[in-house]
Parts: sequence; structure tokens; C-alpha cells
Amino acid sequence: FMANVATTCSRNNSISRPNGTNPRISITAVCHPQIRSCTTIRFSSTATNHDTSSTTTTSPTPPPTSTPQSPPNIGSYVSGPTTHFGYESVSINEKEGRVKKVFENVADNYDVMNDFMSAGLHRYWKDELLRMTGVEPMAKAVRRRASLNYGTVTSEDKGAEDERLLSILDVAGGTGDVAFRFVDAAKCEERAKSSGKDEISVTVCDINPEMLRVGESRARKKYGSALLDDTSALKFVEGNAQCLPFADESFDLYTIAFGLRNVTDVDMALRDALRVLKPGGRFMCLEFSHVTNAPLASLYDTYSFHVIPKLGEVVANDRDSYQYLVESIRKFCTQEELVTRMEAAGFEDAKYTNMTGGIVAVHEGWKPL
Repeated sequence: FMANVATTCSRNNSISRPNGTNPRISITAVCHPQIRSCTTIRFSSTATNHDTSSTTTTSPTPPPTSTPQSPPNIGSYVSGPTTHFGYESVSINEKEGRVKKVFENVADNYDVMNDFMSAGLHRYWKDELLRMTGVEPMAKAVRRRASLNYGTVTSEDKGAEDERLLSILDVAGGTGDVAFRFVDAAKCEERAKSSGKDEISVTVCDINPEMLRVGESRARKKYGSALLDDTSALKFVEGNAQCLPFADESFDLYTIAFGLRNVTDVDMALRDALRVLKPGGRFMCLEFSHVTNAPLASLYDTYSFHVIPKLGEVVANDRDSYQYLVESIRKFCTQEELVTRMEAAGFEDAKYTNMTGGIVAVHEGWKPL
């Protein structure tokens, strides 16, 4: 067995372990059977909260056949034939297509508009997400282990199915903004100068082919083709977060940034996130959330509803798409509600960290060993 040793630690109390215990150290054997099985829904009572200011299309894996359990006290995220699209009520089947159309419209201007919408803060938030994942120190450990094993690979190993020491999945990450941070932190570009598959892989999965087109184009311009075609350290895959096109227990880390609120059924997406993670794997979600300070909330609402749609109209010639994005934030889960939904999906130690007064929050949880 090859083992991944992932030690995550924090420079503040917001991501310490509950009850004063040490940060989690997970040792996960990577020799997992590549079979599709039903996800076991488990409940955990250990959550704690903290507040600090080349594209590939693959057939999706069927969702779990077990009967999903609703989070206690708040019910299912989707119940009945309708759901919300911003402040508008639409049929469940209609929402996915309309969200897809929004991101087709904004794909080419998406990263520029993020700068305008957040006054550049989205870069800081994504940098903090990277820091919290611990990818950089984990990658150093993985590369050191790989260098010690260099030249000891047997012919049997060479014939085995491709297996990475550190596998990262970034969902709803079409333009690559978060994935590129992982690639840089793990020094995958430098590794691409050597032959053979990289020991680390970063997979970007998005439901929207236009976003993936932009992301892959940016990647080839930034890194060249070796990273995607030779070492396969970076991949772009079309897929639905509710039914991901990956085998069970495929990834060590699952991230989703500013994408979960656009999913039709958040509960289903959380269950499938648990399914594709290896035992001991970590889920991390960076998402717009609910401001905790009343004066800041008032200013934020004014900026959101009166400035952001106008910016969308001027910069991207698309007011309606950015009006939806603003409204979708208000319709999304509160911080506490998302923790509860994560627990219901089966994640342990679910908790959140607010940033910028709750304008965004990072939620995290672990798949049981």
C-alpha cells in the first residue's frame, strides 16, 4: 500500500479541531477498489463553528440508490416540483438549463467581473482557501516520498491502473482560477519538465463546456501543453456536481468555490462529494454566505443590488445574469444550515470559517475513515 499523509494545521483558532484536540492527521491507503457503491448516510454530532473576519466528457456515475435522508429540522433542499432561480420560482428540470445559460453568457468575462464585483477580494478569499487546504506542504511531502521511491517501480506497478499520491478535485471550477493555485502550490509545472505521470493530479470538473473551454485555453497559455498532455497533472472534465463522472473513493481533496449555490439539489451534491472522496478525504466549500454585521449587511446589499448588476451591464453587456448571481446568494443556505446539511450527508467535524464579516465562508468536513 502507498499511503498519503496529510497534516493540516492553522495559524488561527478558526480551523482547530474540536475539544482542543490536535489537527487531524489522516493516513489513507490509496489502493481502493474502483467500484460504484451506494453512499452510506451518517450523522455526526461533532460539528463546531468559528467566525473570523484537453476537455473530457465522461458518462456520469448514477447517484446512490439508497433513500436519501433529509437534514433534521430543515428538510430537503429540494422538495416538490419547483425550486428557486434567484428570486424566481422555476421547475426543478428548468433550473439546471437556466444556470448553464448564465455561465455560458459570462464565461469569457467571468474572472474580470469577479474583480469588479468583489473589488479584487475574491483573489484573497481563494488564496485563503489554498492556505487552509494545506496543498503546498502536502505536495512537498508527496514529492519527497516519490523521489525516495524513484527507480524502485516494478513492472507490475507500471501495468497497474494510474494512481496518484495526491488527487485533488475542483468542482464548478471551469475557468481554473482555484485549480491554477493548486498547480502552482504543488509545483506541477516544474514537475512537467520531467517524464512520466505526475504524482499529483488536479482535476477541474464543471457542468458548463464554455467555462471549461475558457479554463483549458488559459491553462495552455499559462503552462503550455505538457501539463495537460504529458504528465496529466491538470485535467478538465465536464460533469454535474450532483452526479459526478468519477469512481467511488477517487480523491483526497474536494473543493468547490462559488459554485454550490448554483446546484439544483445541494443535498445530492454533498452526498456525491462524499462518495468520490477517499476515506479520510476532505471537503472544502468557499461560497458567498450571510453577513453577520447589520451595518455591513446594509452596505453590502446596497452594493450588490444597485452596483453589481450595473457593472454586469457595462462590462459584460449582461445585466440579467449578474442580477441572478446577486439573488442566488440571498437564497442560499445560512452558515449553520450548510453545516447541518453536510452532517446529514455523512461528513464528520463539519464547520465553517467566516471571512470579511460573513460575505463569504469556507465550510469543511471529513469523510469518515
